[in-house]
Amino acid sequence: MSRLISTLFSITLFFTLFSCDTEESVELETVRTGAELLVENYLDELDGKRVGLVMNPTSRIGETHMLDTLMARGVNVQALYAPEHGFRGEAGAGEIIEDGIDQETGLPVFSLYGSTRKPTAEMLNEVDLLLFDMQDVGARFYTYIATLGLVMEAASESDIPVWVLDRPNPLGGEYVSGWVLEEEFKSFVGPYPIPVAHGLTMGEMAQMIAGEEWMDFANPPDLRVIEMEGWNRDMLWPETGLNWVAPSPNLATFEQAYLYPGTVFFEGTSMSEGRGTDQPFLILGDPNTNLPADSIRALNEITDQLQVNSLTFTPRSIPGAAATPKHMDLESFGIQVKVNGFDFDPVRMGLELFATLVNATPDVEINNFLYNLAGTREIDKVISGELDPLTLDFNTDEFKTKRTPYLLYD
Repeated sequence: MSRLISTLFSITLFFTLFSCDTEESVELETVRTGAELLVENYLDELDGKRVGLVMNPTSRIGETHMLDTLMARGVNVQALYAPEHGFRGEAGAGEIIEDGIDQETGLPVFSLYGSTRKPTAEMLNEVDLLLFDMQDVGARFYTYIATLGLVMEAASESDIPVWVLDRPNPLGGEYVSGWVLEEEFKSFVGPYPIPVAHGLTMGEMAQMIAGEEWMDFANPPDLRVIEMEGWNRDMLWPETGLNWVAPSPNLATFEQAYLYPGTVFFEGTSMSEGRGTDQPFLILGDPNTNLPADSIRALNEITDQLQVNSLTFTPRSIPGAAATPKHMDLESFGIQVKVNGFDFDPVRMGLELFATLVNATPDVEINNFLYNLAGTREIDKVISGELDPLTLDFNTDEFKTKRTPYLLYD
């Protein structure tokens, strides 16, 4: 009898766990990307057209790259366009991309991250339509935003439609934080007057670029957004049910991407932002950092969503991700951040980490790139202690109002 009861219990437990896993899977796998819906509903509209793809490794349906999916379905793909990190994701941050040939398909690859960042008329000669499909991270300084605007501008000059295949903003559509870019600091890592965290999808961003005339459009761009299904503005990435595919080599996990809008500011200094380690943007420091124990305790008291520990680390060369990281092969001192939850503002918390470590590092050097990232010199007041990053007013209300007409999702 006891064996029978044990067997029945095991069977009941199995079905209970199976049922829970299935329900969770159904609940999470709700978001269908623009790429999926293009393939399902709109491929017939590509018949007879020569198609160009502005894509990277995140341009996937499941485990399959969109290039392979489209070619398998007979779409006449004629040219590939490579943003920062390359069409196949083979290049590290800032590495120049060269024109070339895609080894798997033999198609020409035109670089949009080298001497040319805006497609030339010659690059567009062989295409009738451009498909833009890249996963953004929701931060102003991610260069795919600048590439999107330049592609739209070039396409308008050549009377070529651009279809943006929409994907989620990993940080959600409600989260807006950080300074709005000031005109003085406009650059490829800050092309438009938007906050650090903008809360837009790439489709919404494209509509706002066009609607606000932020680019030099010869003609109104022929823009079409293939919208997602199942995405809500309050969704963070883990709620989408989608697999995380690194949008760049140093954002291998969503945890890194979540804190990135705040810890990226280390890139504007001589300190390490963790490149050359297995946790970029979560490992931070310098050979000269001397962080007191009470500073570590103070950081841990801000929120239980983060755990901050002191760490000794040595950045190493990682081909394809960080070939020559700061302080390569030098013992460095700083912190390792563990993300336990997402109920905190990553820009504000990142600035708190940034100011704490900068002030604990003698002879730290700050360069102008810091202001391009911040979009303002107000970050100096955070470093000096004049402004508290946890409470300062970023003045984002005007932007929030301005973006309203371009929002596609509730």
